[in-house]
Amino acid sequence: MRRLYFLIPDVKNARKIVNELLLARVEERHIHILAKEGIPLEDLPEAGLMQKSDFIPALERGVAVGGATGVLAGLVAVTFPPAEIILGGGAILAMSLAGAGFGAWFSSMIGSDAPNSQIKQFEKAIEQGELLMMVDVPKARVDEIDELVKKHHPEAEISGTEPTIPAFP
Repeated sequence: MRRLYFLIPDVKNARKIVNELLLARVEERHIHILAKEGIPLEDLPEAGLMQKSDFIPALERGVAVGGATGVLAGLVAVTFPPAEIILGGGAILAMSLAGAGFGAWFSSMIGSDAPNSQIKQFEKAIEQGELLMMVDVPKARVDEIDELVKKHHPEAEISGTEPTIPAFP
């Protein structure tokens, strides 16, 4: 999946684009709109925690770092066993899983409070009242959706594509 970013001047145009995306068989759960506080989005799909924060990237980093730390701790425990206890490969596995779990939990807590680093470039436009529309589409449909928006809505500013979106949110 790829995430497309569009800056839309107002709610009226955003509604038209959302309707066209729905007709083009883009599911509503893959459309997210971020607006300045106080702008009523009414029935438009509002961006949630996963889009507004750095939750997913932080979670991924936490699993990687925690898992690696757990493997190292497991290797140390097997090499220098505490109280002459004989430990095997299960200890390394258990420590790596515990480390990955702790790293995921801890870093996702931090990431859920940090603003999304991808949308920082749009903060000024959002503060001026524009809407940021994020659309998640399969890689094969990126050009099709880009063209659909360009063709019917020249007022929408196409602002780039994020390379990959995790499959699980």
